[in-house]
Amino acid sequence: MARTPYHEARPLTEDRRNFILFAVIAALILFGWPVLQTRLFPAANPPVSKVVAGKSQALPQPQADPTADSPAALRDRAQVLAETPRVRIETPKLRGSINLRGARIDDLVLVNYKETIARNSAPIRLLSPGGTRDAYFAGFGWRGEGLAPPAPDTVWRASGPVLRPGSPVTLDATGGDGQRFRIRLSVDEGYLFDVRQTVLNAGPRPVSVASYGFVNRTAPSVDADTWTIHVGPMSAHNDRADYDVDYDDLAEDGPQRFTSTGGWLGFSDLYWLTAIVPDQARGFDGQFRAGPNKSFQADYTAAPRALAPGQAVTQGSRFFAGAKEVALLDRYTDRQGIAKLDYAIDWGWFRVFEKPIFYYLDWLFRVVGNFGVAIILLTVTFRLLLFPIAQRQFASMAKMRAIQPKMKAIQERWKDDKARMQQEVMGLYKTEKVNPLAGCLPTLLQIPIFYALYKVLMLTIEMRHQPFVAWIKDLSAPDPLTPVNLFGLLPFTPPTFIGIGVVPILLGVSMYFQFKLNPQPVDETQKQVFAILPWVLMFVMAPFAVGLQVYWITSNILQIGQQRLLYARHPELKIAAAK
Repeated sequence: MARTPYHEARPLTEDRRNFILFAVIAALILFGWPVLQTRLFPAANPPVSKVVAGKSQALPQPQADPTADSPAALRDRAQVLAETPRVRIETPKLRGSINLRGARIDDLVLVNYKETIARNSAPIRLLSPGGTRDAYFAGFGWRGEGLAPPAPDTVWRASGPVLRPGSPVTLDATGGDGQRFRIRLSVDEGYLFDVRQTVLNAGPRPVSVASYGFVNRTAPSVDADTWTIHVGPMSAHNDRADYDVDYDDLAEDGPQRFTSTGGWLGFSDLYWLTAIVPDQARGFDGQFRAGPNKSFQADYTAAPRALAPGQAVTQGSRFFAGAKEVALLDRYTDRQGIAKLDYAIDWGWFRVFEKPIFYYLDWLFRVVGNFGVAIILLTVTFRLLLFPIAQRQFASMAKMRAIQPKMKAIQERWKDDKARMQQEVMGLYKTEKVNPLAGCLPTLLQIPIFYALYKVLMLTIEMRHQPFVAWIKDLSAPDPLTPVNLFGLLPFTPPTFIGIGVVPILLGVSMYFQFKLNPQPVDETQKQVFAILPWVLMFVMAPFAVGLQVYWITSNILQIGQQRLLYARHPELKIAAAK
């Protein structure tokens, strides 16, 4: 029977409707993704990542709220450092000083890390003294009934001018009632300070003694706190890592407290960490608090002990201040017994994949000396491991396309009987020996690998500021070279969602050719979807780290090679897919 005009027009109308629907979805992905991404997946590290500036000054007692300097009281850092006597800190990784007024560690620079990739960039400054705009410091002291500790502005006496690994420094001060106080500080080759606090009760009455420690900082970090990567107040207590507290919680809900034996607490940026570590064998009370002008404090108080006249007591703690280097945090956790300090890096749910991938990637880097090349070798490794599965995937995809006409016939014949249609389709799969799920397996296996690599590139300090080739100076940042401003010749920086770099463009091209080699869909709407999908994903991936894009491009190229190899070995699959 001849088709009526209605029958001729209906498929065209459905195709147009489907295409319009896809265009709307693509537009939502293109323009809505940057907003969603900033909340769930921080795209890439900016060229500069450092401790944020702010205004803060803390009272040393942990039970006192952190306070802040008024803008008029803030001074230049060099001026503030010159106002008080100090003990220098010199280690292979740290430079700075200890403020003898108040016995604070408040001046610390990480000599191995720069603020930017520029050659003349200053090193990362982690700690700064109170009275400066970027105040961030740690201190230790005592509290207890009948105890008269030194005042916050007491100038302590130092046993030496410099604190170095293997060369500790002892600070002494006298309190009320003849009580004497001592802090013995030592530091290792990394970022860990050992703090031994001693009180001698030379008075006539027994006293209660409880040591405490605090770290106080200014406004929240400039690094984004997202669903996938936690930045902000962080602790480990009662045998678990706690990522649930953020700066807004402290400002809105008040202090967050806990009691534990073993653990630590402090503040985490994306790459840097300050953590006070009480004696791991003794109980302590920990808390996070907010103060005026967006200042924040983490502090602990150890369990009190009675101290009779003429007796002395020593209580130990440690202080970590530095970069979150994976191997170093693992060593402090395993060998120094600091419970879950390695959890300061928010590996998340895929920790079991991410850490082995990091260590393998780091080993490749040490072998070849270039992280970009190491990422390529990592990709080759994964593709080789998945090669047998991928070959079955390609064969299954080609067979599925080859039986499309038979499936269409079944759908037309049994369109009014869905149960019979499903039964006939399953029979067709069995007869043709086709598994419709086989093509999904390699993709599913790559999801945890891809996400793990994303977390490794975003989290680990070892990837920060690592160059690749030519203009790619930082694999953990987006591609800075874009044709939108004629590769930097025009003096403006385009918005992120249109500033597509060269590497994302290469990613889109590689995906285009990969899709072209795949068996083509029978449905016209699906063809249109696959034709535009590479360029949509190009925009989606543009803000991500170049290292992630290098992984994807390499994977696409290897997949194209695998498809060509499959069709060369089995030409009947290519012919069937083409038909």
